[in-house]
Amino acid sequence: MEPSIFVIFGGAGDLTWRKLVPALFDLYMDGRMPSGFAILSVDAVAEGIGKLRQHYRDGVRKFSHHAPEGKKWNEFAARISYLRADFTEDETYAKISGRLDDFDSGREGKPVHIFYLATPPRFFGEIAEHLGGAGLARKREQARIVVEKPIGHDLASMLRLNRQITGSFHESQIFRIDHFLGKETVRNILVFRFANPLFEPIWDRRYVDYVTITVAESIGVEHRGAYYEHAGALRDMIQNHLMQLLCLVAMEPPLSFDSNEVRNKKVDVLHAVRPISPGQVDASAARGQYGRGIVEDREVPAYREEDGVAPDSSTETYASLKLMVDNWRWQGVPFYLRTGKRLAEEASEVSIHFKNVPHQAFPREASLNWLPAALVICIQPQEGIVLRFQAKLPGPEIVLEPVWMHFLYEEAFRTPPPDAYETLLWDVMLGDATIFMRSDQVEAAWSILTPVIEHWEATPPADFPNYAAGTWGPLNAEVLITMGGCAWPSPASLEAKRAREKP
Repeated sequence: MEPSIFVIFGGAGDLTWRKLVPALFDLYMDGRMPSGFAILSVDAVAEGIGKLRQHYRDGVRKFSHHAPEGKKWNEFAARISYLRADFTEDETYAKISGRLDDFDSGREGKPVHIFYLATPPRFFGEIAEHLGGAGLARKREQARIVVEKPIGHDLASMLRLNRQITGSFHESQIFRIDHFLGKETVRNILVFRFANPLFEPIWDRRYVDYVTITVAESIGVEHRGAYYEHAGALRDMIQNHLMQLLCLVAMEPPLSFDSNEVRNKKVDVLHAVRPISPGQVDASAARGQYGRGIVEDREVPAYREEDGVAPDSSTETYASLKLMVDNWRWQGVPFYLRTGKRLAEEASEVSIHFKNVPHQAFPREASLNWLPAALVICIQPQEGIVLRFQAKLPGPEIVLEPVWMHFLYEEAFRTPPPDAYETLLWDVMLGDATIFMRSDQVEAAWSILTPVIEHWEATPPADFPNYAAGTWGPLNAEVLITMGGCAWPSPASLEAKRAREKP
């Protein structure tokens, strides 16, 4: 790998402390960093380098797979430097340019300059423009910019931000990061689908009844109330995380794993999603907001009682969508997406619900517990893949019972999967953009959701809060899916775990 320097804007912030530096340290400890690397932390905070390194060490100790001790930590910490600077001033970028010249001096090859925007979104476009103005984006093979979500607040702001960034950086230099796509199970979807001839032939409308994609959180908004007030569940989760999962599940086989070939197939899925007209929003989407309730045996406040939240807030903390993909593979198969805060359990998974058998040959009393087959990709809290099918209970009589066949990473490989940011930062250093979002993919996702956003903003909800914390969401979300003859599944990873633990 070429020598690499990470210039982290917002280097004194929470994301750098919790995710970026621990991930870089894990890569270093695993021998996956280039021999020449450095970290330049840029922020406006008055911070001495000794104090900053100790702050990072505390974060590594808390969030890394490796202990920051002894010689290894000292070697890593010596690669960290700090620049106190204002993101909006030209002088900042002149100083950064000087630091980069120092880093490049005497090194062989083409040192890679990675500009990581770990800042509030309002700085994204301005930083990109300043980098371009200072000539720091000119070398396409060396300069890369990493942008955290959210990529805009709506379609118009996304297009405006994209113009700012692409005014300085070529699309090949831009890495729009989504930590969800760095999770091992998410990356395994493509391998599972396209490397196993057992599953790909039944992965279409002939055998699949419907698909559910769930990202459920038991936590509330925590310290993010002020941010969440301007985002909501639809923008915060569905526009990026769940749409990405939809693309991976529904895409056609790529000709190769070239980054643009894979991303082309994902964009094709979004272009095939049937548009939701304003008059169809109520039949295609549901929203909710949590009230007081019980989570993990303790009473928790309502969303409107959280810090930074308006007492009459109409921001949704739960959102679900019904989407139809109008192409040959998926015509007529509904995709149901849901996400929410303060739900009954934490669970992220994709469930492929297969059609029932065409003829039920077993006596009715033998199959009272009958459930159609389902294949579930479990993303968290356990990472793996489980298959539900029918089996005969032991005994002289024929009695059918649903059972689970499971593959779990922790059991199969005896090692914990890497943190998502490790994977993503590794790909950035390699220049591999396969799992990163391209601008046309982000634009297509915003275009799908725009009618829903506009309708919800024009018609404030009259029933918020409409679900208690610790439940599975509002009644209108149940109506949304049952009207199509489908049902939200219980988390399969937890169901499979309970089945294994039965006496």
